[in-house]
Amino acid sequence: MLNFFLRLVFFMLGLVFAASLAVAVLLLAAVWGLRYAWARLTGKPVQPWVMRFDPRGGFDRFRAAGRPAEPTAADVAGARAQGQAADAPVRLRDPGVVTDVQARPVSRDD
Repeated sequence: MLNFFLRLVFFMLGLVFAASLAVAVLLLAAVWGLRYAWARLTGKPVQPWVMRFDPRGGFDRFRAAGRPAEPTAADVAGARAQGQAADAPVRLRDPGVVTDVQARPVSRDD
């Protein structure tokens, strides 16, 4: 008896899904028909629905994300004024020269 009710519930769920899918298709067809009728009424050509998406653009975007951004002219001018490297203002010309840190001996607390 439980098997019968389970099948009945799944059958009803399938009918609800099919009905909702049919309503969605009919709604899309109605919108498409209204667009066509409006274009015919106004004398304009019917514009097709197309996806304006180039799949190659996604690959280019991810390739460009790996490269550092080019510095702007203001970044280059500011870096030169501070004596830093002009290609990337946050990079020092000589990374071995650090003046604001003092070395301390390592202490072991064993």
